[in-house]
Amino acid sequence: MTEQQPYELVRRYPHFELRRYPDYAVAEVRVRAAFDRAGNVAFRRLFNYISGNNRAVRKLAMTAPVIQESGAPQKLAMTAPVLQSGPFVAEPNAPAEYVVALVLPAGTTAETAPAPTDPKVTVRAVPGSLAAAARFSGSGSRRAFERHTEGLQAAIALAGLAPVGPPRFARFDPPFKPWFLRRNEVVQDVAGP
Repeated sequence: MTEQQPYELVRRYPHFELRRYPDYAVAEVRVRAAFDRAGNVAFRRLFNYISGNNRAVRKLAMTAPVIQESGAPQKLAMTAPVLQSGPFVAEPNAPAEYVVALVLPAGTTAETAPAPTDPKVTVRAVPGSLAAAARFSGSGSRRAFERHTEGLQAAIALAGLAPVGPPRFARFDPPFKPWFLRRNEVVQDVAGP
């Protein structure tokens, strides 16, 4: 079974879970593609990195989720990690810049992770955060993430929480899994009331 990013469940709300994520590290690739294609464009480079295409020639376990964030510069609070977000451009198939990342196995830090040999792959430390997460099954398309992001933002506001930074989009399953069985999440860092 694929290792999943650890978190502590703080509280369950009707439409989301409030979670505390510890510090972690990611391997990431910057790509220019449509939202729905960005993960596929970047995945091969990330898979090669964890398969031993690194300076230590060391294999790393595959973990979930694969996360996608906007590659556009964003001004964020110092403590707000940017894990994934997607600019929903007016033209759905228009290319935009995204960063697609694999969460590295628990216990791996940016300092202990093997250095990438591919210059397009970078390793980065991400500080822990308090986040609201809404889980959904089905397609991990731009339209599905957009719809679930709107619902999560409304639920966060009703709970008296404030969003911090952009949302993160998490895909947990491989592309060969039937679309209706796939697990996805929208994760939004928050500040308490």
